[in-house]
Amino acid sequence: MKYLDEYRDPAVARTLLHQLTQVATTPWALMEVCGGQTHTLVRQGIDELLPAGIRMIHGPGCPVCVTPLELIDKALAIAARPEVTFVSFGDMLRVPGTSTDLLALKARGADVRVVYSPMDAVRLAAARPDRQVVFFAVGFETTAPANAMAVLHAAALELPNFSMLVSHVLVPPAITAILDAPDCEVQGFLAAGHVCAVMGWTEYEPIAERYRVPIVVTGFEPLDLLEGILMAVRQLEAGRAEVENQYARAVYRDGNTAARDAIQRVFHVTDRTWRGIGAIPTSGLALAAEFTDYDAERRFGVGAIHAVEHPECIAGAILTGSRVPTDCAAYGTRCTPRTPLGAPMVSTEGTCAAFFSAGRTR
Repeated sequence: MKYLDEYRDPAVARTLLHQLTQVATTPWALMEVCGGQTHTLVRQGIDELLPAGIRMIHGPGCPVCVTPLELIDKALAIAARPEVTFVSFGDMLRVPGTSTDLLALKARGADVRVVYSPMDAVRLAAARPDRQVVFFAVGFETTAPANAMAVLHAAALELPNFSMLVSHVLVPPAITAILDAPDCEVQGFLAAGHVCAVMGWTEYEPIAERYRVPIVVTGFEPLDLLEGILMAVRQLEAGRAEVENQYARAVYRDGNTAARDAIQRVFHVTDRTWRGIGAIPTSGLALAAEFTDYDAERRFGVGAIHAVEHPECIAGAILTGSRVPTDCAAYGTRCTPRTPLGAPMVSTEGTCAAFFSAGRTR
């Protein structure tokens, strides 16, 4: 299958659903890790078309959503400084901090700009030596290579006015944390295809073996997801627990070695706090010692900022899959995309936003 429409063929979808019905003899609970996969499942109604007993649990795979509140507040503190041009992807601008967001700060006169690549921030720093240009480096392993290359390019240009506020998180430790939770109901995973396109799937093999859970690397189109679910259910029914690759058109076992090398050169693994979830050991990336001069948190002295989540927001339960958005008393009333209490209602990959845009009601 080569073209996009071929991954949305209704006849093939019906065939895959029929095969699922034939294969599944017992209830199974699967988690899709990626927020993009969640949006496809919900928007296309796939989660409601699955055979009775096959349940999808929506995971923490939205990088915007898991960026901790205190880091948003640090971003706001830096962006408010008169000498700073704060640069970010657009999906971060409306993520609420404790008292405001970057878009509101921009409306009040702060120099906050949207870019499509971290290299745009490097070019801006080179063009404006009178400004401190700070890039908000958020994301899973998918965006880490481009951010690493931006740091390497800034270092090659010897730019003294470029820095990054880093909030990279890693998928395998999050999967392990979910499986270690005492109330975990997940019996199999759909792994994010774009993360594995960078990292491969070797990191998932010991998880599948240790916890006896199948992990299927899966794409993002409806047929990708249906086939990934079918592959996971076949493993569960057969008592197997392996890593399989549904997304063979884009993912190889060892990933992209050049991208992985860039990540390993610029970053080191560190503990990271996830919004609504808490600290997960070795689940993040921070700038390596060689590149600490580009650490915005250190440069602007915002390391001591701490924050407390909105008491009404159940983002943590949403991100771990123990609750769904319609369980939240504020969903669709006090919390909407226009007036969000938490990040899952803002991001284009957030579970709450997916439910809201699909018209799911409490």
